Amino acid sequence: MRIGVPREIKPMEGRVGLIPAACSALGSAGHEVFVESGAGAQSGYSDADFAAAGATLVADAAALYGSAEIIVKVKEPIEGDLRHLRGEHLLFGYLHLAANPPLTERLCGIGLTAVGFETVQEDSGALPLLAPMSDIAGRLAVQLGATLLHQPQGGKGLLLGGLAAAERGRVTIIGAGSAGGNAARMAAAMGAEVTVFDRKRSRLVEMRELGANVTALYPYPDSLEGAVVAADLEIGAVLIPGARTPQLVTARQVGMMQPGSVVVDISVDQGGCIETTRPTTYQSPTYLIDGVVHFAVTNMPGAVPRSASQALSAALIPYVLALADGGLDRNIPLQRGLNVKAGAVSHPALLSSQSSN
Repeated sequence: MRIGVPREIKPMEGRVGLIPAACSALGSAGHEVFVESGAGAQSGYSDADFAAAGATLVADAAALYGSAEIIVKVKEPIEGDLRHLRGEHLLFGYLHLAANPPLTERLCGIGLTAVGFETVQEDSGALPLLAPMSDIAGRLAVQLGATLLHQPQGGKGLLLGGLAAAERGRVTIIGAGSAGGNAARMAAAMGAEVTVFDRKRSRLVEMRELGANVTALYPYPDSLEGAVVAADLEIGAVLIPGARTPQLVTARQVGMMQPGSVVVDISVDQGGCIETTRPTTYQSPTYLIDGVVHFAVTNMPGAVPRSASQALSAALIPYVLALADGGLDRNIPLQRGLNVKAGAVSHPALLSSQSSN
């Protein structure tokens, strides 16, 4: 099978779908890997690194898409990618179609088959291709939030972990999955007062065990509102696989937060769980509403492309091998990840979203 790895063209996106070691593994399995020149540059991998791993370098996107049957890319295709996609392609990447009906229509119009990294799901319910990026996004949410609380960044001038004779910052996290759980661990380790909300008792128990500075609660509306309004840093980390994220924090509640507080909505890819969220990029990552700093970059892990590419490639290899061996119809986790099949929407959550509109 011919596998193509294009250069990502979304602004400030430096990740690459497969690192050289992964390309080597695919070549050893008898598959051809084509890599667009420069695809790995921002992740610290040169064209020479890919060539040494046995990949074939191609000069541009047209040549890449023209050579490959399976396209492995990190972010959803934008205009510069869409013009090269064809009906015979199998697209494998983060798609987040629930929040992007126009892209869904474009992919269906092309007639291709698309599997979303974020919807590949094991029997246990685990999301193995979303998890590594969720881990990174959760950690980054706290690092970035702590920086945005600094007064030169527009924040209230608060040291998140506090210190002797100075109060600790208060962090509220909605969702205790991979992203929210990592955010809670990072915030707790920094010494902040952390309140985490989730519906699953097992997750609440896990969060409570992080330390005495962590409170884990069921998201009753009154409890959630009180914690949101009191937060110095509010982190949204809600996910319903394949579906648009429900809005759990209202604009009214954000307006009740103190000026200089910070909102980071990790779930912005799926529409966001905070009403005041709107997608941003690393070129212009923040905006103010009612004096509250909002950060809603849709490709948060793109800030650490080397770490992210290494983690993603390790997770991807067994699934790319399965696809390349013609196993889409035999691999249940990949079947669950199908968003579009031969130009028709196939994921149940997307079908449900379409029928409700």
